[in-house]
Amino acid sequence: MVDYSFKEDFKYKHENPYHEKLGEFSDFVLRDHEAEAHKGKWNQDVFKRDGQLFLEIGTGAGHFMIDYCVDHPTHNFVGLDYRFKRSFHLAKKLASLEFKNFRYLRAKGERTEFMFEENELDGIFYFFPDPWPKTKHNKKRLIQEPFLKSANKVLKPGGIFYIKTDHDDYAAWMEKEIKKCDLFEILLESKDLRAEHPDHLLAKYTTGFEKIFLEQGIKIKAFVLRSKK
Repeated sequence: MVDYSFKEDFKYKHENPYHEKLGEFSDFVLRDHEAEAHKGKWNQDVFKRDGQLFLEIGTGAGHFMIDYCVDHPTHNFVGLDYRFKRSFHLAKKLASLEFKNFRYLRAKGERTEFMFEENELDGIFYFFPDPWPKTKHNKKRLIQEPFLKSANKVLKPGGIFYIKTDHDDYAAWMEKEIKKCDLFEILLESKDLRAEHPDHLLAKYTTGFEKIFLEQGIKIKAFVLRSKK
């Protein structure tokens, strides 16, 4: 059964005070369906400049987002997360930055193909998602056929999808789903990213969660996928 969030007529419903608080940052924050109004026009109407366009799903505390934007000032970067309080605290941090080659969405990753047009994104980053470890909750995992189809749709031909996880079972699940859908070429698959690929882009950046996992001796699993379009 497909998550209702993937359907065109999905409507966000909530009564959370942080929704209104996020409105304080409307110059760079879009909430709920606001991002969907810019489908196909992110560079033209939102960033108002040409540049490679990247999406990060599950931005969290923003460690990767901020570091990446500093290192890639010509890229246009869209961070996304669904948690209200976390989004508000990150928005306060982002507001203090001098550079603004980013926008931030309080939205659902399942809505990706409604926020971005076909062939609009150069790349997608998805780091350390909730693994939903209980079998009865596995259906909540984002990496499965509906989302992989959406991700492939919005990526340009040859666009890159970067994934990292700490969770062995979710990594195995990802591998199975990716190969089953056969929409992406696997450029990199690692069960110990930092030992096997210490110089790779994915090993260069450390998220807040990742730092904790590494301190606990947990090996980082990673995939780099290229759209077969």
